[in-house]
Amino acid sequence: MKYLKQFSIIAVVSLMGEFLKEVLPFPVPASVYGLVLLFAALLIGFIKIDQVKGAADFLIEIMPVMFIPAAVGLLNSWDTLVVVLLPVGVITVITTVFVMAVTGKVTQWIIRKNAH
Repeated sequence: MKYLKQFSIIAVVSLMGEFLKEVLPFPVPASVYGLVLLFAALLIGFIKIDQVKGAADFLIEIMPVMFIPAAVGLLNSWDTLVVVLLPVGVITVITTVFVMAVTGKVTQWIIRKNAH
């Protein structure tokens, strides 16, 4: 019964995110609205961590299973993807290195700032 209540809380917050997506004119996915709402509710104490922790842990544990349909979809679209594989691969490597470098520099800056 405890997990049903926890999943219900997460589902209601997700439903609120769906509602916000329909009402607000911004190009933001409903899942992002839901995450922001849940985060805000946790921050202000409206929802306690214990009220969703068990269900959230379970969802995180099964997350890799959720990528299987997407991977199958990519395999089914292989003929279309093979044409852009090299450019997408190069862009992915370049942007990954860029993000790592910027993250490292920002982290170093914050560490130096806090050390003084």
